[in-house]
Amino acid sequence: MGKLHLRKVIYAGIIALAATLFVHNSEAKAQKDVKEHTGKEIYLQSLDVPDRIARFVFNAGLEFEYPDAVRGIYVTGPSAGGAKMAELTELVESTDLNAMVIDVKEDHGNISFEPPEDSPYADIAEPYIDDPRKMLEKLEEKGIYPIARVVVFKDSLLAEERPDLSFTKNGEVWKNSRNEAFVNPFEKEVWEYNLEIAKMAAEIGFQEIQFDYVRFPEGFENRDEELDYGEGDYAESEENNIKKRVSAVTDFVEYARQDLSDYDVDVSVDIFGYAATIEESPGIGQNFSQISANVDVISSMIYPSHWGPYFGIDKPDTEPYRIIDEYAQVENQILGELEEAPVSRPWLQDFEAPWLYSGSTFQYGKAEVEDQIRALQDNGIEEYLLWNATNNYTENVDYTP
Repeated sequence: MGKLHLRKVIYAGIIALAATLFVHNSEAKAQKDVKEHTGKEIYLQSLDVPDRIARFVFNAGLEFEYPDAVRGIYVTGPSAGGAKMAELTELVESTDLNAMVIDVKEDHGNISFEPPEDSPYADIAEPYIDDPRKMLEKLEEKGIYPIARVVVFKDSLLAEERPDLSFTKNGEVWKNSRNEAFVNPFEKEVWEYNLEIAKMAAEIGFQEIQFDYVRFPEGFENRDEELDYGEGDYAESEENNIKKRVSAVTDFVEYARQDLSDYDVDVSVDIFGYAATIEESPGIGQNFSQISANVDVISSMIYPSHWGPYFGIDKPDTEPYRIIDEYAQVENQILGELEEAPVSRPWLQDFEAPWLYSGSTFQYGKAEVEDQIRALQDNGIEEYLLWNATNNYTENVDYTP
């Protein structure tokens, strides 16, 4: 959490101190690499200075201030690159919202812009966003904080291309009931594949990398023995299968944060809300405390519609304030026990859930969205993100009720 608000304040001091050490230390070396991205020259400087001095970090050349509290919306690649972006920008500008979570690598495995021609990711590009750098420059002008969403282990494209990095059954890539394939969190090649995409986003100018689907497929504890897959470095572990999965997911998060430490970005992870209410998720490998200890921001997906009967609430979808209030109390207790807790920034619901009802669907409007925000605020949680898969957000919401 310490990196969140202090980076830009201490940046100039770090550079000045590093430069002084360079002059007086005959063994110091300086290197400058010039990279080309979206028509912009971006400079990466590294100084060989003592370990006690913070390393020189990548500067993408954009200036964003971290908001008083991030209040953001989800934006798909097609929305970000199309006419919808003007509408969403107006929504943020005209309200107390101040941030956008924009798809960089989406649920199927595509990236949302065209990388350089020689990029190994050229084949997975769906270039919805013509010029991502120009998009970020516009957000910079308007003071809208940009967060890059990178979907990690749900990736049908990579699974089909590299079945050896996925889960197979009878020689075929296994898919869930929604026809989605996952890649294997045990495989560090998958880690590197996603981190290089995250670095591209950082080089363009995104201020935060938000990793989503940082987990094994749901219900994996019921099929881990029937699927074929490698365990990589975890094959020799004496841990049981549940603990191995937790170790792999946690290790990825820790590795990702370290690997991105040369970039001026924060690292956040989306996690199932229920993971905070149990010791660890037996199938998907998410341990709330362990993941939280290795990120700058933790974003629990606590949509009321995604809870079954919980906290003594029979139909949480119809009681948005109550379910969020109950969850927030649990999360606060867990984060309070960490030596260095991340910022809490949950995902909230701005959509209906017709699959829960045989008759009329409980509607989500201004009151229901505000109830969720108020429940967080009543528990001292000021940051949040709103999810609507089609990016159609409720009108006239008071985002700081």
